[in-house]
Amino acid sequence: MDRRSFITGSAGIALLGGPFAGVAAAGARPTRVHGADYGPLAPVADLRDGVVRLELPKGFAYRSFNPAGSAFTQGGLTPGRHDGMAAFSGPRGTAILVRNHEVNGPVGAFGDVAAAYDPAAGGGCATLTVTRFGEVVSSGVSLNGTQMNCSGGPMPWGAWVTCEETVNGPDVGNDFTGADNTLLKQKHGYIFEVPLRRSASRTPIRKAGRFAHESAAFDPGSGAIYLTEDNFGFPSGFYRYLAPKHPGRAGRILDGGRLQMLAVKRSPRADLSVGLAPGSIWETTWVDIDDPDPTFTTKPTNDQAIQYVGNQGRDQGAALFSRLEGAVYDNGVIYFVSTQGGATAPGETPPSGFGKGRGQVFAHDTRSGRLRLIYESPSSLALDLPDNITTSKHGTLVLCEDGDGGNYLRGLTRRGQIFDFSRLVGTDGGAEFAGASFGPGSHTLYVNVQSSQGLSFAIWGPWHKGGF
Repeated sequence: MDRRSFITGSAGIALLGGPFAGVAAAGARPTRVHGADYGPLAPVADLRDGVVRLELPKGFAYRSFNPAGSAFTQGGLTPGRHDGMAAFSGPRGTAILVRNHEVNGPVGAFGDVAAAYDPAAGGGCATLTVTRFGEVVSSGVSLNGTQMNCSGGPMPWGAWVTCEETVNGPDVGNDFTGADNTLLKQKHGYIFEVPLRRSASRTPIRKAGRFAHESAAFDPGSGAIYLTEDNFGFPSGFYRYLAPKHPGRAGRILDGGRLQMLAVKRSPRADLSVGLAPGSIWETTWVDIDDPDPTFTTKPTNDQAIQYVGNQGRDQGAALFSRLEGAVYDNGVIYFVSTQGGATAPGETPPSGFGKGRGQVFAHDTRSGRLRLIYESPSSLALDLPDNITTSKHGTLVLCEDGDGGNYLRGLTRRGQIFDFSRLVGTDGGAEFAGASFGPGSHTLYVNVQSSQGLSFAIWGPWHKGGF
């Protein structure tokens, strides 16, 4: 099957009206809708140095910037493993980018160690001001001393929430790599708020839970912060944090609130990680997590500790998902990704870990409480292990892949068509797209490559010719 074909059928979408409506009627055949696909991909040279790093459609250009090891303008060196990111409007047409670095292990903090949350931890965030053509105006450290900063989410009052995808700490046995957690000085597994124009307070929001956080998405109506969990070898959950005061009115996220986990009504411990019927809809409810911020006294293994918070919810009937990663808010709906959810495609080897599919996309209506399956990948050719997501100004979802082969940036339109927009080339075998975010006016798509090193891209071109 042509990788640029639109894939529907068992991967189809069917909602009760609104965005992503009616696609299940397309049947099992591939379909092509004029104007959504940007056309064939071809190698394009990086305007920074002439090296080909991306394939793109005709008319698009890009520049990479701020690779691992390069100097920040405000001092210090850029860490590797660029991951989740958001773009905000900056002065004179620039974009302010807040970017995660998913660094694990007790490797020492980057930047000013004296200011770090944990001087032994090497993850955190950088904040950059860049032009719409990827030229760096300023760059520096905005949060350090955290660990495994995977994704997060932008907040409308001018902040980024960064999420630690770990529960490492001196009270937990060695982490999954065998690293000695007794070298850490603080507990990890939290979310942190990073303001745009000043350094973060480096104070975790503890009541939002200590678990393998992935993404955060804010609902301005209710004030809830929706959170995804990425447990590779175990079931994951979909959460919301209810702060003691609406964050939009407080201008920040206050600690001391309530953490809850989603459950399906009349179906305790519903397993939504498996292959599901196109357009499935569930009525949902929420269960409270009584102990969201554990301090372990028995020094559990990493596997035991990373399931502790989620098991509290599942014991009350919370739903099971496979590796929940990217999440984004759009018009009353939280879209989120299950990276390994779905049925195993015929002839394909299932991925290791919990979940044997190639990916699902869900939509949670924050007003009705309904949860909907809007897409399930029929094979790795259509979509291969989606990770971070964002939306375009036309409502098309942008999906970053973390698959086994050459990873793509893909679009998922409101009519349910999947199309390829970019493919990674010339990077190490573990490289993946991450942190896609459109800048001011949607002129530029900023996106990262997470790899053994890492760097960021600015991509621009004739967006009006396709689905974004």
